[in-house]
Amino acid sequence: MTSLYCTEGGARLDVFLTDETEFTRSHIKKLIESGRVTVCGVTADKAGRIVKTGDEVAFEDEIEGAEIAAQDIPLDTVYDDEYIAVIDKQRGLVVHPGAGNRSGTLVNALKFKYGDRLSCAFGAVRAGIVHRLDKDTTGLIVIAKTDGAHARLAEQFAARTVKKFYRAILDGNLKDERGIIDAPIGRDRKNRLKMAVVPDGRHAVTEYEVLERFKRNCYVEFELLTGRTHQIRVHAAHLGRPVSCDALYGGSDRLGAVGQLLHSRHLEFDHPITGERLEFTADEPSDFAAALAFLREKERL
Repeated sequence: MTSLYCTEGGARLDVFLTDETEFTRSHIKKLIESGRVTVCGVTADKAGRIVKTGDEVAFEDEIEGAEIAAQDIPLDTVYDDEYIAVIDKQRGLVVHPGAGNRSGTLVNALKFKYGDRLSCAFGAVRAGIVHRLDKDTTGLIVIAKTDGAHARLAEQFAARTVKKFYRAILDGNLKDERGIIDAPIGRDRKNRLKMAVVPDGRHAVTEYEVLERFKRNCYVEFELLTGRTHQIRVHAAHLGRPVSCDALYGGSDRLGAVGQLLHSRHLEFDHPITGERLEFTADEPSDFAAALAFLREKERL
């Protein structure tokens, strides 16, 4: 079974699983109807059941039980102890195996680096994974090595005591120097590879501050106050200022990066065992830095 931890309740079970997985809503309903979904260890019998904050939702993943290969994929390790690690994830690395990505993921790299010294609280397919970054989003991600550490980190994410700051280059300029985007996010009705701001979506809040302005772009810091799929990318596009080089959400490719110029730059949380407040910062990758240098030299206002 693959498990997911609900950090904010109120959604239907089928909607929650559709938003959190690569599966369609109709496929999720079939899993529920066939008894392959549990909530807090009890088999779910209704797709419309409301999921509560703190619920553990488990389902039979189509690749569950398959061998998760250990692969020698280079990782930039920022912090490492017997309970957790913090990785500065590179562009192009999918976090865990799934449909279309059976290997070459962060989990495969973690298996090579740590072997069995990873939490499997949410299943072997997501070994060590507490939260996610999109394939082409770079930057900091925390890894759990024990189930106890995993559970305590998940509690912090649910309580929103984890601080996550991102940097991005956007197409165009935001009107205000700082602001809050409070707009619900759900699956795009026309393209399920995308998320969108939709009236019946899940509550999503992002704070932003413009750091620098250029003729055709701006450099922005975002803080995630909720953790929805593609949240910053969706909210930026909703404002008409998509993340540069984000083809999925309409970003221009003129700055030359292969993937959105979005970076998880700063991460703060309490160590799950010692309780010490930990803070980590990782600079933007080379292609992001090159794009920013170009804008500063050629297009500064």
